[in-house]
Amino acid sequence: MYAPRVFISMLGTLIVFAVATYFLTDSLWTTFIETIICAVLLQTGYFLGVLYLVWKERKSRHALLSEDSVLTSGQEDTKIGGLSTSNFKRSEPFNP
Repeated sequence: MYAPRVFISMLGTLIVFAVATYFLTDSLWTTFIETIICAVLLQTGYFLGVLYLVWKERKSRHALLSEDSVLTSGQEDTKIGGLSTSNFKRSEPFNP
């Protein structure tokens, strides 16, 4: 979800909504109020969508970490070409 694209799309949607509402109601005040309500609903939906994506990613990472810990807890290190396999099982990024 690329934020600038979402905001531009939201602005376009609000403009179309405002024009349609004005043609249906012939009232600037009603159009303004309903467009504000629509903007709040769009922002709420965007926020909930981002929360869902973060929750899903966290759940996925947690599953990978717990799966990785189960795999590495019962295994002994083996040597491959002079390197230990435990060097390849880091859950944190490598910083030389």
